[in-house]
Amino acid sequence: MRTVSLGIVLFLFWLTLSGHYTNFLLSVGVGCVVLCLLLVHRMGLIDSEGHPIAMLPRTLTYYPWLAWEIVKSSLGVAKIILSPSLPISPTMTLIKARQKTSVGIATFGNCITLTPGTLTTGVADDEVTVHALTRDGANDIQAGRLNQRVAKFEGSA
Repeated sequence: MRTVSLGIVLFLFWLTLSGHYTNFLLSVGVGCVVLCLLLVHRMGLIDSEGHPIAMLPRTLTYYPWLAWEIVKSSLGVAKIILSPSLPISPTMTLIKARQKTSVGIATFGNCITLTPGTLTTGVADDEVTVHALTRDGANDIQAGRLNQRVAKFEGSA
C-alpha cells in the first residue's frame, strides 16, 4: 500500500512540474516513477518514516493551521520591524518536545523555524533549542500550544 501511495504522489508531483501531457511524456513519467520505486524499495526506504501516509488525514487540519500561524507571526514581525523603537528582546530557550518519533521532533523544529521571529538552533534527544526575536515569542513557544499541535499531528497526543 505504501509503495502504491508513494508512486501516486511521485507521479502527481512529476505531472505538476512537467506541465505537458502528451502520451510520450506521460509514459516517460510513469517509467521514471517505476524506476524510482524500484530503487527506493531496494534501498529499503519505503517505511513509515520515509513516506508517512498515516499522517495524511491530519494534514487537512494541520497545514491550514500552520499557514495561519505563519501569517500571524509574519504580521507580528513586520510590526516590530516597522516600529521606530525596534522593540526586540532576543531570547534563547530550551523546549522539551512532546513528540515521540524523530519525524515528529523534526516536524516540531521545522514548524518553529517556519514561523517568522523564531528559529530552531539545535535538537538534542527531545530538547529543542529555540532563538526568538522577542521574549513574548519565546513565551508563546514555551506555553506549549505549538508543541501540542505538532504532537497531535504526529499522532502521539
